[in-house]
Amino acid sequence: MKALVYTKPNEVVYRDEPEPAPGKGQVLVKVAASGICGSDMHAYHGHDPRRVPPLILGHEVAGTIASGGRTGERVVINPLMTCGMCAYCESGRTNLCPTRELIGMRVAGGYCEYVAIPEQNLIPIPGSFDMVKASLAEPAACSLHSLTRAQLQSPRPLAELNTLVIGGGAIGMLSALLLTNYGCRQVTVAETNKLRRDTVSRSVGCAVHDPLSDPEIPDDSFDLVIDAVGGGVTRSMGSRAVASGGIFVHIGLMDSKEGLDIRKITLQEVTLIGIYTYTREDFRATVAALAGGMFGNLEWVETRPLADGARAFDDLDRGRIRAAKLVMVP
Repeated sequence: MKALVYTKPNEVVYRDEPEPAPGKGQVLVKVAASGICGSDMHAYHGHDPRRVPPLILGHEVAGTIASGGRTGERVVINPLMTCGMCAYCESGRTNLCPTRELIGMRVAGGYCEYVAIPEQNLIPIPGSFDMVKASLAEPAACSLHSLTRAQLQSPRPLAELNTLVIGGGAIGMLSALLLTNYGCRQVTVAETNKLRRDTVSRSVGCAVHDPLSDPEIPDDSFDLVIDAVGGGVTRSMGSRAVASGGIFVHIGLMDSKEGLDIRKITLQEVTLIGIYTYTREDFRATVAALAGGMFGNLEWVETRPLADGARAFDDLDRGRIRAAKLVMVP
């Protein structure tokens, strides 16, 4: 089969790879669409020790079952594989399973024609729902899980909170879209890339902020801050911007540098929430929400042929992409 393979830092190569053979409890999925995640870019730069080349990256996948009793069914892949038996899995917190594994991390991912995956990780999608849009289920589930956790810690409905989303990529964009669907009318998205700011402004209709040239966001000005980047500079911005008694949701994993003002978080009773992916229930709910239009029309997604994957990665790296999400199609 054809695949886009991460071969060394700053290099992905489109080449022939062996077609995967499904193991026990697995089926083969023919990939129809596979999105590029920020974590894939992190690996592309050689900054993720868990993703060792040569490796087929990609974990945001929609396609059609190509083996077993459900052959022909249109599905989205929940890429997080868990044991199903530990205390975390049995209590519904599957994302905290100590033996969890993610396709495209240490096992082959979705930048290819076929993926082998446990059948229990497949979520059916409506026949009329576009496969490219369906592939956004993974980042959308991260957003839904983040807002669900924030709501559990907030004494007020999310719709009432003045919210700052840091990062205009897919998770930031989807978080802003879901917040507006929840009725929140005070949403600001901070993004350094002008093309993405324009997309956010047009698609979400919320305020946008350029951290590089706009006046600095006032200290203590937001009830809820969502850091969808996770770098030292964005943690610093979020720490300054969050109000006393506010909530700081940290999703991004760009680096582990300084930036978090733990003294302010302690003295001002800021609730800090670390987010890792989503639960199985979050993922199922997200697929239904996407198909039902809760995230809008999703027309801001851009597609590229998988064969043109090297250029796609380079364009993302150089900030030449307007879309918050780039999806590759085999």
